[in-house]
Amino acid sequence: MGELNVVAASDPQLVRRFMQSLLNDLRALDIMLEKGMIESGVQRIGAEQELCLVDRFFRPAPLILDVLTALNDPDFTTELAKFNIEFNLDPVDFTGNCFSALETQLKENLAKLEAVARQFDAGIILTGILPTVRTIDLDMENMTPMDRYMALFERLRQMRGGPFEYHIRGNDELLIKQDYPSFEFCNTSFQVHFQIEPDNFVNAYNFSKLVSAPVLAVAVNSPLVLGKRLWQESRIALFQQAIDTRNISYHLRESYGRVSFAKEWIHESVTEIFQDDISRFRVMLCADIEENSLQVLADGGIPKLDALRIFNGTVYRWNRACYGISEGKPHLRIENRLLPSGPTVADEVANAAFWIGLMNGFDKSYYELPKKFDFDCIVQNFFKAARYGLDTQFEWLNGKTILPQELVKKELLPIAKAGLKKAKVNKADIDRYLQIIEARVTSRQTGAQWMLDSFNNLKERNSAEEAVVALAAGIIKRQKEGSPVHEWDVVKVEEAGNWKNKYWHVGQIMSTDLFTVQGDDLLELAANMMFWKHVSQVLVEDQNGHLVGLVTAKMLLNHFINIQSEKRDAIAVSDVMIKNPVSVPPEMTTVDAIAIMNRQQIGCLPVVKDDKLIGIVTERDFLKTSAQLLQELFKSEKKE
Repeated sequence: MGELNVVAASDPQLVRRFMQSLLNDLRALDIMLEKGMIESGVQRIGAEQELCLVDRFFRPAPLILDVLTALNDPDFTTELAKFNIEFNLDPVDFTGNCFSALETQLKENLAKLEAVARQFDAGIILTGILPTVRTIDLDMENMTPMDRYMALFERLRQMRGGPFEYHIRGNDELLIKQDYPSFEFCNTSFQVHFQIEPDNFVNAYNFSKLVSAPVLAVAVNSPLVLGKRLWQESRIALFQQAIDTRNISYHLRESYGRVSFAKEWIHESVTEIFQDDISRFRVMLCADIEENSLQVLADGGIPKLDALRIFNGTVYRWNRACYGISEGKPHLRIENRLLPSGPTVADEVANAAFWIGLMNGFDKSYYELPKKFDFDCIVQNFFKAARYGLDTQFEWLNGKTILPQELVKKELLPIAKAGLKKAKVNKADIDRYLQIIEARVTSRQTGAQWMLDSFNNLKERNSAEEAVVALAAGIIKRQKEGSPVHEWDVVKVEEAGNWKNKYWHVGQIMSTDLFTVQGDDLLELAANMMFWKHVSQVLVEDQNGHLVGLVTAKMLLNHFINIQSEKRDAIAVSDVMIKNPVSVPPEMTTVDAIAIMNRQQIGCLPVVKDDKLIGIVTERDFLKTSAQLLQELFKSEKKE
């Protein structure tokens, strides 16, 4: 898509021309399938690696344009957010040492990227969702300034017809609203491609749906969003809600999200997938397509099917059917989009080997799945895997209910091993990567479970802020050491580094669990809230979340001493509040914030971003921070 001049689908004439090209492409693909023009007898694998750039505080570092310029390497490319980056791996033949070669290529690219990131005082991390991402990092200012990204977001917003709402419930709950779907900035994945024989595409695609749940269950690595414990693979829920163009006002109509697991099996051909998508979803992005694919075929050429590829790039099936041309020959492949980035390169390659081995190893007993298994069951399995990882059970063939561990070890690993042997993959590669999967399942320590165990352990004695910083630092440290995640020990708070990593900015120590009132609320309500919640101040906001005032315990005491009890019912918060109180941005240093509080003789500072109230920092927060700093100093003195 980056090679084509794509624009938002807003010009009706352009959209109609694009649709004609899209329909021509679909007819051309049908003709190529009928004539046996799609490549067979060759299998290749490939991958796309997404990851995060982090600063020295283990926070998102919006440096993508600087880093790409310094890299000057066409294999590296932009992502939606300025703090994410992607690189593409060269396709390799599916045989021999293909997986260890994939691991080597990954490590070489990561080393190259890290060396350049260090020039900007930054680092890199492989993780499905960066633990230290905050709401302020999801601002549109952090979108990579490229026309096609803005065109995509504008079109999504236009089609949505209202704000984007996120509601995900796990151990904690995320409920938030945005004008643009920038929560998608959170997600990074490891996308694996496998070339499929055209004659076996239907069985292979259906089988890829069947095994999606167990493959995801062993690979989950994204349990935290904004310090909240949600799904074991929260990327699934976040992405589906971020790219949801459905207008909730049409609640009486059945409709489908552009990010989906699909609703049914395919029966005859890969073109069923594209026909279904074109029938259900409007064009979001388009371009003036110069190629007439049907004419190219008539002239004996191989069409690029650019319109189909653009449209397919805006419908996000977790198992995506793809058309491509390699060495002058057209091919079909399945893109596995459900795997997260990380926890290590070895883990990622093991996930790829497991899935590709399955795709090459299944036998005729898994053919004709529409006659053998209810599609609704595999949809339920998939979302159970995303929510609970290995801590669930699946409905399986022949009416079985089975635990993921038993399914993987007794049924799926043998199929994967057979599939890798069939392709003549080296025994050393087979043993190394499938043993990682087996050990991960046996230990029950996926990336997500390790992260949750570490986070919960840290939270017992430390703030959520310290916990996520230590977690990000611990991930980076262990990734560099290289041991797969099932061998990792839990993170210790000391891994977060010195105080600058934890307390340097106001945003690192502020409280976001706010107790607020509005100006026309009863003043006595504010007094009761302070008493109930043991706080010394209540913030006043308007209906749009803008800070308009502040009520302190001292003010209330003075007020209620001097007023008759029978008049209390008439007193509104706005009658006594401090209007337009001093506030600070989250980026301000804690030292500057303390100086303001001393100078103004005040006990708290509301924190505001883009005119919206997002937090508060108080004397109590600074006291707690000071105590922790003194502890660090004492520890360093003892070591010396």
